Amino acid sequence: MPSFSKGSQRILLTCDKRLQSLMNACIEETDFSIICGTRGKKEQDAAYAAKLTKLKYPHSKHNRLPSMAVDIAPYPIDWQDVQRFKDLAKIVLRKAKEMKIPIRWGGDFNCNGIEDDSFVDMPHYEIRG
Repeated sequence: MPSFSKGSQRILLTCDKRLQSLMNACIEETDFSIICGTRGKKEQDAAYAAKLTKLKYPHSKHNRLPSMAVDIAPYPIDWQDVQRFKDLAKIVLRKAKEMKIPIRWGGDFNCNGIEDDSFVDMPHYEIRG
């Protein structure tokens, strides 16, 4: 059975308890890494400059402690393998529904109400509301 690395566990601890519960349930079904939880100003500004987010600090759900967002990637990580991100999303979204956790996936939403359908954030999951 897959399990999180110490690094993934450390990052996950910066997230909202609901995200922690959800990710811990999902790792029982498939292997993936936790990439990002809480993100400070420096990290958010860098992500914005790299066009990995549409939101400047402090407007991302990553910019809270605990973080209301988590970024994950199927393990082993291949950023170009879109299908593996979609397969992972099916598991996460199903588990979230089963656990009654209100979640949004960055692979199928326009980022936080910003009208830009071209922006896709496959690793990103956030608590709705």
